[in-house]
Amino acid sequence: MTLETSTRLLKLTGIGTILFGLAMVLALVSPLKPVFDIFLDLVHLPLDGQQALEGDSARVLAAITGGLMVGLGALTWCIAVHVYAKDAETGGRIILIGVMAWYVPDSFGSYMVGAWFNVVLNTGFLAMFVLPVLLHRSARRSLTA
Repeated sequence: MTLETSTRLLKLTGIGTILFGLAMVLALVSPLKPVFDIFLDLVHLPLDGQQALEGDSARVLAAITGGLMVGLGALTWCIAVHVYAKDAETGGRIILIGVMAWYVPDSFGSYMVGAWFNVVLNTGFLAMFVLPVLLHRSARRSLTA
């Protein structure tokens, strides 16, 4: 994968992460709430309608989480544009460390509270960050070998 393609995918991942975070925050005050109720029910399989974005504590955690997702997306965008596009090795290392620092505790905590399907969803999300970096790194090594 070329550096240009990898950078473009990381920028798209950043935008997608920002949009997900904004949707999470907007779910607190808009018609998006039922969508996030379904998402919460999904991560706590089976789909039984038992989980919802209810209660002050859940709502403030959704606000915090949504804000962190917006921040992660913005950070990914900035790293992709200002670091990764110029120094793929350093930028890629920063992105990989950052997303693993999110993935491991998020997935562990989700599993421990019975939301095991969130680990599956997290893994898909992780791939959006990791694959562009690893595929470019692999292609670059193939060219120099």
